[in-house]
Amino acid sequence: MDYVYGPGRNHLFVPGPVNIPDQVIRAMNRNNEDYRSPAVPALTKILLEDVKKIFKTTSGTPFLIPTTGTGAWESALTNTLSPGDRIVSFLIGQFSLLWIDQQQRLNFKVDVVESEWGQGANLDVLASKIAEDKAHTIKAICIVHNETATGVTNDLAAVRKILDHYQHPALFLVDGVSSICALDFRMDEWGIDVALTGSQKALSLPTGMGIVCASHKALEATKTAKSVRVFFDWNDYLKFYKLGTYWPYTPSIQLLYGLRAALDLIFEEGLDNVIARHGRLAKATRLAVEAWGLKNCTQKEEWFSDTVTAVVVPPYIDSSEIVRRAWKRYNLSLGLGLNKVAGKVFRIGHLGNLNELQLMGCLAGVEMVLKDVGYPVKLGSGVAAASAYLQNTIPLIPSRI
Repeated sequence: MDYVYGPGRNHLFVPGPVNIPDQVIRAMNRNNEDYRSPAVPALTKILLEDVKKIFKTTSGTPFLIPTTGTGAWESALTNTLSPGDRIVSFLIGQFSLLWIDQQQRLNFKVDVVESEWGQGANLDVLASKIAEDKAHTIKAICIVHNETATGVTNDLAAVRKILDHYQHPALFLVDGVSSICALDFRMDEWGIDVALTGSQKALSLPTGMGIVCASHKALEATKTAKSVRVFFDWNDYLKFYKLGTYWPYTPSIQLLYGLRAALDLIFEEGLDNVIARHGRLAKATRLAVEAWGLKNCTQKEEWFSDTVTAVVVPPYIDSSEIVRRAWKRYNLSLGLGLNKVAGKVFRIGHLGNLNELQLMGCLAGVEMVLKDVGYPVKLGSGVAAASAYLQNTIPLIPSRI
């Protein structure tokens, strides 16, 4: 029974947690098992190999940690760095701010490179810092690939190019929580040392699994890293990997089976097709926003996110009221504006196991909400713009050709 019942299905369009496919729900609807039995290690072994595919790595070592993205952040930092190490980190929105806060509380020396919210990471500043660091005092670069508070995606290939140009050995740590399995992500090609994501985003699982993938260089860094770590210690995992039992403590059996089903759905569609679908949904959403006469919080097209669109509202409208009204009247869940953009933007999440007609329902709902709060939207304008684009771009479903 729902805590607050509404007829029909809730239209979940926050940028995570996202809709869970029925196939995943059914896969997770099972009893507990003994994780020391032969079945769970056999399942885990295959999962670890398949998870590498979503990072686009053949050489990385993955860890399936019962945690959230925040725990995955801490895992990435504490396994590779020591207190007092100098790192460069980019502040471009709420989630990069929270990761920086964690870095500082873990006693790293953080060079914060701040941009206006709605802009991407300032890579010119990074280039200057790397060029000046002849002694290689910078031990890591930390960057959020996709900042969901503002709908900004950063150029990871450009970061790698800067490091390579100056032959700088800094570790490259990437938060891919709202990008991996939705945006183009190439761990090996871009020389990423630690990448991480959360189960509740594009994988379309419940919250509770942080997935971290480490390069050989990152694993070597664990040998000298002096940060205190217990629950998140990769070495505990590696010890059990060698034993063939894989788990240093009890995993969520249900999430493991859910992950198996989620990966199967992604591979059946094809990861590149999944990424292309996210591109279509994002483009359709941006066309709708434009048709409504509203602006995208993201200031340049090169930074547009394909998993979330942050919509700027006029000064006479409180965006929080849009979110409240959407939920109370239309059973539509939209993302709030956070911190510096609270009351100024609302967010439409378009990631995970989601199709075009689901998105059209969301856009129709947003139009009605905008009308409710006094914005002079022409009903059907955004839906028309989005549907005209989608009707010309949606491919046939491969399994039904």
